Amino acid sequence: MDRASFTLRLPKATRSALEGLSKIERRPVNQLVNDAVDLYLRQSGDAEKDLVATLDALNKYRASDPGYSKAMAAFVEAEAAGAAEDSVEGTVVVDEGGTAAGSPQGSPAVTLNA
Repeated sequence: MDRASFTLRLPKATRSALEGLSKIERRPVNQLVNDAVDLYLRQSGDAEKDLVATLDALNKYRASDPGYSKAMAAFVEAEAAGAAEDSVEGTVVVDEGGTAAGSPQGSPAVTLNA
């Protein structure tokens, strides 16, 4: 395996902890750092694979419903059924003049249910 040298700047406390671990495990600091970097890269690779799989699934879904007509129909059906209270729905609040303070003439304010 080809190796390349480079400077790594660590906080003194981190360097001290590595030196202590090196003595306990009887392994060089360099080996500990190499193992830590390898582990990090493997874990990052797993996360990247998950993202790629998610993107692939999204692309397949988009291909199966290009205009989102099925998704919109399902949404309309769920809204029409009104089976459960929607925490994102708002309540229109209108003052005596027909508008809310600070809102443009003729447009009521909407407050979200808490």
